[in-house]
Amino acid sequence: MELRSVEELMDLLHACRGAPNAPGGGPPVDVHEHALRRAALLRRSHPADKELQVAGLVQGIGRLLGRGDRARHADLAADAVRPLLGERVSRLVRLQRHAGPLTPAEAAAFESDPLAGDAVTLRQADEEAELAGLDAGVLEDWRTVLELVAVRHARLETVD
Repeated sequence: MELRSVEELMDLLHACRGAPNAPGGGPPVDVHEHALRRAALLRRSHPADKELQVAGLVQGIGRLLGRGDRARHADLAADAVRPLLGERVSRLVRLQRHAGPLTPAEAAAFESDPLAGDAVTLRQADEEAELAGLDAGVLEDWRTVLELVAVRHARLETVD
């Protein structure tokens, strides 16, 4: 599936409401709430980086796009958002597919990736978002940011 409009993405994010997340030991939180928390944390820590915030918002949609392990979920989400939100958002989402320890070769490849630092920031926000008590707002608060990132990506695509 490829998302072609912010409206399609908003619908998918709304569909995440009630979908169970696989928590890392914290209290259970649904995919929708986890996405809002993750994006809110990234907005606070990196207010100018809209693409990083959006990557946090869309990271969990893969579990609604298909069954399988977490690695497959990350790839499905990355493939779905790339046409709409661009390569950087897609790559950040894809870099979240490793849930366990990396092999030495995987670690070396990750460390040499220019997005490694941002991917670590995204992972940290993902883990922190599992904690209760964060007022993350509502999905509609993110529509303008999604539109901004989508328009920026569309402009870049027409220049290439």
